[in-house]
Amino acid sequence: MSVTTDRPRAADAAAVDLPPVSAGTRRVGRRSGRRVVAGLLVVLATVVTFWQVDLRRHVDEQFLAVARDVPAGQVIADADVRVVRVANPSGLDLVPAERRGGIVGRSAAVPLAAGSLLVLAQVGPAAWPAAGQAVIAVPVKPGRAPTSLTGGSRVLVLVAPPAGGQQASQQNNGVRRAVATVVSVAAGGDQVGTQLVTVLLAADSAEAVAAAPGDVSLVQLGPSQ
Repeated sequence: MSVTTDRPRAADAAAVDLPPVSAGTRRVGRRSGRRVVAGLLVVLATVVTFWQVDLRRHVDEQFLAVARDVPAGQVIADADVRVVRVANPSGLDLVPAERRGGIVGRSAAVPLAAGSLLVLAQVGPAAWPAAGQAVIAVPVKPGRAPTSLTGGSRVLVLVAPPAGGQQASQQNNGVRRAVATVVSVAAGGDQVGTQLVTVLLAADSAEAVAAAPGDVSLVQLGPSQ
């Protein structure tokens, strides 16, 4: 005769050993999770509120911008400036719009470019060109300068003497060379397509270029050349 003995399975034993989870414990866990989520939402709402208030406060700030180009030393007229709104201007010494009356009638210390924000240091006695530098205007015939030249472009100024001139036999064929920065480009009046290019360069180079006879050519340089 065989005897069969029933033994509890491991899974059943484990189920018997675990203490039952009460309904109260489950409710406490749910409440804790809800409190965490609610706290995160409150923090997020606070950050967004402060950001919106700060943005509105800065957007309402009005400053002066340059409405049209003003050469250095020229008196600033009322039409030369306009009012703009600037968001978060911290760190910039911009001129508030309410100081417009104190700016108009004063001189531009440096060339003012249209569309730029006006900085207080740009207004006052002319401080441009700096010591050791000079500004000259050179006529450039069609085809002797890139069409992409704008204010701020770095160029190599080349002045070739007239063919058969006495300087043709000198070193480098008498060509005058100088590195300069373009200040402005305007249409020349002598010939169709001629440009009048104003450049900033070293004072001694400016004197040599201005005194050299011949045609001027401009070679645009890269920022590191």
